[in-house]
Amino acid sequence: MKKILLLSATIFTFSMIGCKSGNDPKNVLMNFFDAIAKKDITTAKKYATKESETMLGFMEMGLKMAPDTAKDKKFDKDNLEYGDTKIEGDKATVPVKDKKTGETTNYTLKKVDGQWKVAFDKATMTQEHGEKGKGEGMSDSTSKMMNDMNKMGSDTSH
Repeated sequence: MKKILLLSATIFTFSMIGCKSGNDPKNVLMNFFDAIAKKDITTAKKYATKESETMLGFMEMGLKMAPDTAKDKKFDKDNLEYGDTKIEGDKATVPVKDKKTGETTNYTLKKVDGQWKVAFDKATMTQEHGEKGKGEGMSDSTSKMMNDMNKMGSDTSH
């Protein structure tokens, strides 16, 4: 009986840890950027809000049209440093620092059907970066990152 109780408690504990880490805003954002780094837009869409599909669609078109040359810049997810998540109801903000430039960009995630999703749509990104005093557009770091992602060639090895 003790073995069954111990086994049940262990299974419950690991299932709760697994659920928590899979639904953590920072982990969702990291998985999103991992998919982007691998140029796997289909997987990236799974981590993003429905409103983000247009932006990701443009990115996917850019990837297909981008020339595959050594001169192309690559999006380097290892260049990102994630800060502490701030959760307010169904909205979370994760600051991400570009290690090369030192610039920090806040990424918004929204809870959709109980799951955190990256809000990678133009309206959310413009609003977030406009609040930082950068005017109506995205920060230099975010614009550069998006340009780098759009310039990636068709090589999927990482």
